[in-house]
Amino acid sequence: MLIVSYDISDDKLRRQFSKMLEQNGGIRLQYSVFEVNNTKRIQEVLKIKIESKFAKQFDGGDSILIFETDNNKTTKYGNAIHRDQDLLYFP
Repeated sequence: MLIVSYDISDDKLRRQFSKMLEQNGGIRLQYSVFEVNNTKRIQEVLKIKIESKFAKQFDGGDSILIFETDNNKTTKYGNAIHRDQDLLYFP
């Protein structure tokens, strides 16, 4: 399962990002937090879409965190990449 949390300042980009998450099986847990509990293949496709389409559009004011609960991996984009502290979360 993936948990995707985001804070994106650009309205258009934020709408596109949330729509893409919904179209790929994301369930909104909070306004800017999605759960993607889908097959590994769909999860990998989703990560590729984020990297190829959205990552280059995120700026320093944006913060995107992707938690992979199956292997305790966290991927960060935008301002979040500058935070080297470990994150503690309970799947």
